[in-house]
Amino acid sequence: MIITCNCGEKKFTLPDNSIPASGRLVQCGFCGLKWKQFPVGEVTKPQSTSRPQKVASKPEPVQQKIQKPKKVKKTTPKKTREISLYSPEYLAKKHGININDVEPEKKISKQEKGEISFGFYNSLIVFIFFVIALSRILYFSKGFIISKIPASEYYLNYFFESVRNIFEIWKNLITNY
Repeated sequence: MIITCNCGEKKFTLPDNSIPASGRLVQCGFCGLKWKQFPVGEVTKPQSTSRPQKVASKPEPVQQKIQKPKKVKKTTPKKTREISLYSPEYLAKKHGININDVEPEKKISKQEKGEISFGFYNSLIVFIFFVIALSRILYFSKGFIISKIPASEYYLNYFFESVRNIFEIWKNLITNY
């Protein structure tokens, strides 16, 4: 089915079953005009009523409401800027910022101030390194320490058992997940 917009500018193709016999509100995609469209080629049958209708002495002319088509705004190409937004002239004129008058501050490095930061991750790596080194030293000197201080045997065994348990937990976490 082909329908024509009331503005007469565009025609549209619709499937035959898209508009029911009672009509449907449609809108032109070109001008935006809305109207009620009935199927083309079908005549709508008046509904039968049980009582007789009164005949009007003067029939009033039926005026169809027609919406005016929307005006399309004509866009003009944008003018290019004559002056850059970041140029010293523009900043001075628009915002009152004078770049040429201000001397940039000399940045003082942390080494010159004596503030050298080691950083969190570097500190963490050094800490882990020292813990591993300490545990290895304890492991290799375990026999010597126990011979000199016999009461430390219990604590050293407990420490190494805890380390083995931690490694088992990590190994199980990695292999299971």
